Amino acid sequence: MGDIHTGGCHCGHLRYQFSGPLHDIAHCHCSICRRVSGGIVTTWITVPASHFEWLGGIPARYDSSEHCARYFCPTCGAQVALITQLSPESIDLTIATLDHPEDAPADRHIWTDSRLPWLHLDEHLPGEAEESI
Repeated sequence: MGDIHTGGCHCGHLRYQFSGPLHDIAHCHCSICRRVSGGIVTTWITVPASHFEWLGGIPARYDSSEHCARYFCPTCGAQVALITQLSPESIDLTIATLDHPEDAPADRHIWTDSRLPWLHLDEHLPGEAEESI
């Protein structure tokens, strides 16, 4: 299955791990990610759900759209994961919650139609107006 990667929230209440390579990593520019994170971009890695497990804590859930559930720490509020009904066999994890985010650079941008016009980040990467699933 590949390497084991671990991560968790700021306060340590939530811990997770997944196996596999660090690829399929995207900077998301959608307005929903901005609003729920408070950041100007959220960087996600998509991994097979079968390769992921929670090691500690129980995340809180927020349904940010009719197809998308976001999981965050009920103690510190850190956004950790996202599951969409459009791709139920995978889970998206925030790169910032990995124990070693420096090992996981993005390979593309998604939802670029929502990108803030003054943001210049990894402009050499390809972009998608929306996310292709």
